[in-house]
Amino acid sequence: MEIALSFKEIFTAFMVLFAVIDIIGNIPIIIDLRKKVGHIQSEKASLIAGLIMIVFLFLGKNILSLIGIDVNSFAVAGAFVLFFIALEMILGITLYKDEENAKMTASVFPLAFPLIAGPGSLTTLLSIRAEYRLENIIIAVIINVIFIYIVLKTSSRIERLIGSNGINIIRKVFGVILLAIAVKLFTTNIKVLL
Repeated sequence: MEIALSFKEIFTAFMVLFAVIDIIGNIPIIIDLRKKVGHIQSEKASLIAGLIMIVFLFLGKNILSLIGIDVNSFAVAGAFVLFFIALEMILGITLYKDEENAKMTASVFPLAFPLIAGPGSLTTLLSIRAEYRLENIIIAVIINVIFIYIVLKTSSRIERLIGSNGINIIRKVFGVILLAIAVKLFTTNIKVLL
């Protein structure tokens, strides 16, 4: 297999994934999670999210078809998860039950999956794979993982900088944006299913 690196492909794939992952927009959720569980393992969350994305890039369609699920059904299911997370942000309520081992798993669920490596980013990976070369997409994923790590690591500083009122305002605004993304993901994919 010949490797053909293209800066244009890497940059475009990076920007598309960066917009879909929306790690900057997820800062209020990250801060909220940190308050609930105390500590988030930035390295673990970033690595697991990156690993999920790269594995899904290679095996995504096969895994889904193996269990009889198409990409559109996967995206609709993911839209529901995003929808409930958005409701929590907007209404200031807790819908998911705090589990006993929440402190252990918060870096993996809901942070690494479905917030970072969620249905949006995974379905995006499947769609850009049809357009771009694999090695360029992998580099774009790695650059995104580095950005994710930086944001996770500096989230407490960002919180201090904008204060609790700023966080609440951003949280509500991004909750509405996340709700809109969930609705768009749902409507786009439900059309295909129906």
